[in-house]
Amino acid sequence: MTVSKERWQTLSLAEQFGNIGSEVGRAAKWQGKDENSFWGAVTRAMELLDLTQSDKRWARRRFEINRAKETFADAVLGGKEYQSNLKDLEKYFMLFALAAQVK
Repeated sequence: MTVSKERWQTLSLAEQFGNIGSEVGRAAKWQGKDENSFWGAVTRAMELLDLTQSDKRWARRRFEINRAKETFADAVLGGKEYQSNLKDLEKYFMLFALAAQVK
């Protein structure tokens, strides 16, 4: 999934996090099964998190965005610091997708 910074910044935070959740879900699906697909999804999720971090509209939410990225990285690397895992993070992000649909 390739998305331009300009297009990404037209989405609400809920839409952005919902899209990130899709990639987190893909990573969870492929973890331990297909390394190329797993790392592809991880890379896309990190790219989307980077785009969200750079979105000036969310300056006051930067801490939350940074923590989400940090927790995702922890889950990818085995959850040693926060005991995080991709399935739980997928649920977290997908709640934003549901919120975006309600609007």
